[in-house]
Parts: sequence; C-alpha cells; structure tokens
Amino acid sequence: MAKVTPKENFMKLRHGGTPDYVPFYSLMGAPYKGESACGGIRLPFFTSNQFVDGGKDIWGVPYKAPESGVQATMPDTSFVMLEDIADWTKVVKFPTPNDIDVEKVYQEALKTFDRSQTALKIGFDFSPFQELVAMMGFDGGLMALYTDPEEVKAMLNAMVDFLEPFYKKAFDVIRPDCWGMVDDTAAAATPFFSPEIYKDIFFPIYSRMARIATEHDVPVVFHNCGKIEEFLPFMVEFGVEMTEPMQEVNDILKVKEQYKGKLSVMGCWGWGDHMPPDFPEFDEEAFRQDIRDSSDKYSVGGGYAFAGFPIGFNVAIGGQKADGSDASNDLSYLFLQAQAHLLLPQPNLSLRIYKNSPQELLEAASRVIGLGSGMPQVFNDEGVIPALEAHG
Repeated sequence: MAKVTPKENFMKLRHGGTPDYVPFYSLMGAPYKGESACGGIRLPFFTSNQFVDGGKDIWGVPYKAPESGVQATMPDTSFVMLEDIADWTKVVKFPTPNDIDVEKVYQEALKTFDRSQTALKIGFDFSPFQELVAMMGFDGGLMALYTDPEEVKAMLNAMVDFLEPFYKKAFDVIRPDCWGMVDDTAAAATPFFSPEIYKDIFFPIYSRMARIATEHDVPVVFHNCGKIEEFLPFMVEFGVEMTEPMQEVNDILKVKEQYKGKLSVMGCWGWGDHMPPDFPEFDEEAFRQDIRDSSDKYSVGGGYAFAGFPIGFNVAIGGQKADGSDASNDLSYLFLQAQAHLLLPQPNLSLRIYKNSPQELLEAASRVIGLGSGMPQVFNDEGVIPALEAHG
C-alpha cells in the first residue's frame, strides 16, 4: 500500500477520524521535518498594521507593543474606541478594501504551495468577540453582552455583512481543503461569558461565517484558546470538525469520548504546563519523552493531532550596531522582498528601527506591512535596548 501524503493523513481527522500516523499541525504554519500537513494563504483584502507598535486594525482600533519587548501587539488599553455600544453606527467605519485579484494571488501562492501534499486552509479573517473587546475595552465589551445584546448582534452582523462577499469570493476561487476561524472566548480557568450568551449572540454569527464552507462540505478548523468545553456543542453544530490548540485546562479525554466521530482535537500540549523546571537547562531526551507521552495519551482512538508553536524561527533586520551606526544592509531589503513575494507567517520577520534608520528602509517595510501578512513586526531599539539593559 502506498504511503499517504501528509495532506491525506491530515484530512483523515475529519469527523474525528483516525490518521495513519499522528499529524503535526503547526499553529504558525512551519513544517516539521520538511512535512507540512496543513498550510494557509493570506488574502490582503484590507490593509492592517496592527502587528506594528502604534498600528491599527482594519476597524481603526490602535494596537501597542508591551514594554517587555515581547514580539506581539495588543489593543491599546489607554484608548477606548467605542464607549457605548448604542453608538456603533456613528463610530464604526467600514474599511476601504484593496483591489486585489484573488485568482492572481492564488496562482502566485501555488508556486510554493503543493496542494497534493499539503491541505490548504483559508478562512474568515474576523474574530467577533475579540473585536468587540478591542473596540470597547474588556470590561466594556463584556458589559455590552449583558446590557445591550441586540446592539452587539446588530454591530457584529453588520460587520459580517460587509466582509462576507470578500471571503465568499475567495472560497469560490480557491476551493480550500479547510476553512479557518479564530476567536479566543475563554481564559484558562473559565469562559469569558456564559453558554447562554454564546448561543444567543455568537452561535448565529459563527454559523454565518462557517456556512461559506459547510454548505460545500469543507471542514471548519477553529482556533479558540482556554477552557472551551461548554462551547463545544455549539461549535460542532455550526460545523467545526477540528479545534486547536485544545489546551490541557480542558478534560481532553472526556472531550474525545463525548465527540467521538464528530470532532478532532489538535494541540493538547502547552509549553507552560511542561516547561522543564530548570529551563533553559534541560534534559533533551526527557523533554522529547514528555511530548511522546502526551501523544500516546491523546492519540488513542484517533481524532488527534499534535500542535505546537515553532520556537526560534525569527529573522531580524535593521537596527543599530554597538557603536550606534546603522546595521541595515542589502540583505535587509532582500528579506523584505521575500516576505512581499511569499506572505508566509514563518519564519518570523522582525524590523528593528531607531532614530537614524534609513528612510528608504522604513518605506520599503511599510509597503510590505501593507500587504497584510503582519510582517515585518517592528521594534524600537530606543525602547527595547534600555529595557533589556535595565534587566541586566
């Protein structure tokens, strides 16, 4: 019997199925030992620079990098865009779409994406709950769910009304193998809101977003961090067949048994739960065995893929040398050109800037950021370097 391709093996996870071997699903798209079971194409329908310190998402919410210098941005909590959900029609501005040729973007992506080997995932790039709290602040967003649910529904439905034609067109052109959706609605200890609110407000929205794929029998892959067990019945109902990262705060074995033949879990191993006590010192073989033990535990009966974030895949360009002179060079521009061409999430591309960064470099990076891949991420040497020095 011929060996199945990584894609064929991964797609056996549909309906909680049993692959020939445990698939590796990378949360960031990076392959494992050269094998990529599932990957994606990013479609820059709208320009966003929310992954840049001081940037904004497509709805105008400002984002800010934490002072720690961690490679991430979060909604700027010093600014509340929407104070009162009842004012959303006055405050929320629908973004201006980019004029992109989906077929051209897709054909360009196929130059480096082998659909015979890797399942192709695209999706509805909108996170209803996360956008609500980004606009209103966490407290304000949660209060709106309880005090003005009809206004919340009206705003979220209007957003989906606006976005749906773009992603439906992408689906019709590309015909992906999987449909991706993302919304983090839970913390480690508990969901952020009740199952009743999920059913009333979010289930209809997610159902609309998923229907683009489910009406064509394409499985939904849903990313939702935290303790989500109470939400799983609704997720399965609107078409989720694979969910990640399925953190260990959930009773994973119980979930597998309860949704056997319906749902596959991907992840089931978190760095925070398994970090060696003396890290960065650790026994590599013991560490590897810990991962094997986790895989052996959760792979019984199928419906499981290991998933993890890649560690260490980062290319940094620009910045300054020890003497304060500019560190950018020809390679800096070549990396930017590569990112513009490939639009891949890995390896991570970071741009260091400081007061004497060349204007040419800043403009080149801005053009690439405008393509929508979230790269390069931008870090200010004049903030990060003193912070690192202060910590020794």
